[in-house]
Amino acid sequence: MPKERWRGDRSAGRIVLNGVYNRHVSRVNGARRDGCLIMADLDSHTRFNPQQSSTFSGSRQSIYLPYGAGSLYAVLGYDTVNVAGITVTNQEFGLSTQEPSQPFGSAVFDGILGLAYPPLASGGATPVMDMMMQENLLQYNLFAFYLSRDAQQGSELTFGGVDNTKYQGQIHWTPVTSETYWQIGIDGFSVNNQETGWCSQGCQAIVDTGTSMLTCPQQFLGYLMRGIGAQQSQYGEYMVDCSQMNNLPTLYFNINGVNLPLPPSAYIMVQNQGGYQYCMVGISPTYLPSQNGQPLWILGDVFLREYYSVYDRANNNVGFATA
Repeated sequence: MPKERWRGDRSAGRIVLNGVYNRHVSRVNGARRDGCLIMADLDSHTRFNPQQSSTFSGSRQSIYLPYGAGSLYAVLGYDTVNVAGITVTNQEFGLSTQEPSQPFGSAVFDGILGLAYPPLASGGATPVMDMMMQENLLQYNLFAFYLSRDAQQGSELTFGGVDNTKYQGQIHWTPVTSETYWQIGIDGFSVNNQETGWCSQGCQAIVDTGTSMLTCPQQFLGYLMRGIGAQQSQYGEYMVDCSQMNNLPTLYFNINGVNLPLPPSAYIMVQNQGGYQYCMVGISPTYLPSQNGQPLWILGDVFLREYYSVYDRANNNVGFATA
């Protein structure tokens, strides 16, 4: 695909996501990115009213949707969905009927747009991206994410192309290893250029904008925290001395032969509370089981704020470039 700036025509669409990617928006969203649109049903949010839509058609099929730290129930329906000027007809989506107040009550989003592969879709629904592909609505069958830093506005989701104003240098590509999540292989992991050997027999990683943290295989987490110099608090979070942040190690992921660095400024979350400054490590244990026995990471927002990410359905590749 040529390096082509996004254009506002029917084949590409851009959504500017204002404030959605606050670094403290819940860990609970997890890597389960089911392929249907879930509309939140809470008084504090804009709600979808099917009675006000002339194109809506309902069904009696209900679904149960588990995610990282909870679950919800929904009923499936069909309607015309417009995403950044791209109109998808007869899109199947879920209308939540029972959901917990947290995180949805305090979350800034009104629903969930699942962009994983079809096998993860609850109720066998066809995901929005697949409907766009079936209806030939995109110039290129891919989408891309740019996540702004430090809760700033300006995060962006682009369908059908890439926005070359959001990244530097070239895009490094790696193949998808399992067409469920956006899952890729990791060939090596280093701390300050010291290879750990943890991925000598291969590691897997799920690339997921819905996970706010970077997650590490549980068997390695203690070693990594010691390498960083972090101490666990009474609340279970790992903390570092803020005055030492510039002396902390850079982490390196070797992905398809390319070392992608993650500096301490990316994985340390600085918080101010009650006149005090706290520095928390934005790394938690992976809660999902590995499907092939290899150690499993989740490259969530802590990682993805550093890298523009491209998700290529035509070639089943994921691309990373410096944001």
